[in-house]
Amino acid sequence: MDLKGKNCLITGGSRGIGRSIAEYFSTLGANVAITYARSKDAADEVVEVLKKNGVEAMSLQADAVDFQKAEEVINTVVSEWGSLDVVVNNAGITKDNLILRMNEEQWDAVINTNLKSVFNYSKAATKPMMRARGGSIINIGSVVGISGNAGQSNYAASKAGIIGFTKSFAKELASRNIRANVVAPGYIMTEMTGTLDEKVLESIKEETPLGRAGNPEEVASSVAFLASDLSSYITGETIRVDGGMAM
Repeated sequence: MDLKGKNCLITGGSRGIGRSIAEYFSTLGANVAITYARSKDAADEVVEVLKKNGVEAMSLQADAVDFQKAEEVINTVVSEWGSLDVVVNNAGITKDNLILRMNEEQWDAVINTNLKSVFNYSKAATKPMMRARGGSIINIGSVVGISGNAGQSNYAASKAGIIGFTKSFAKELASRNIRANVVAPGYIMTEMTGTLDEKVLESIKEETPLGRAGNPEEVASSVAFLASDLSSYITGETIRVDGGMAM
């Protein structure tokens, strides 16, 4: 795969899956901008790693829920690098609870961060991509958005919403050669899942045909495929990276 000359934006790129995607993109020659919510030090560390791979890189502080900020981020990338070829909507949170105990704040926070942010950055990227008559948007979903999961109704709804949004976006923008796809990870070992109890982790492995949790690099390679020209005839698709969990 080759991403040389492509200018890419990854939301929530300072840690976890987002960081792995950013680092992998840079090894393939892409210029990479990342957004971060709070930790400037972590974002700066990622930028230094990316630059060591010989590409341009920048970090931009942004609340993924803020539409105006999304427009500012997109405009900054286009202003600095001249174009925007790839957007990876990766920013996301969890606030798990059983529906009887889930409060409105937990619901709204997850829907806004996980789903509204995808609208924000996809819409903001539409104009520059239309001008360039091409682009690839990759939204990070989850197998939970396909199969559901007890205690995660808010998270499942947000990730299922991403799939529906992506299909609609793909149909609207296909005539301008703008593609949109979803990568739906299963249980991936990151900071978010690293706190799981050992018994829970073992049960996850038992439910997964490949018998293990995934790693962020395995998600990053699928995202890079969808960002590259190798996937030029793929749009509106959801690719599960889940070890067979949601078969």
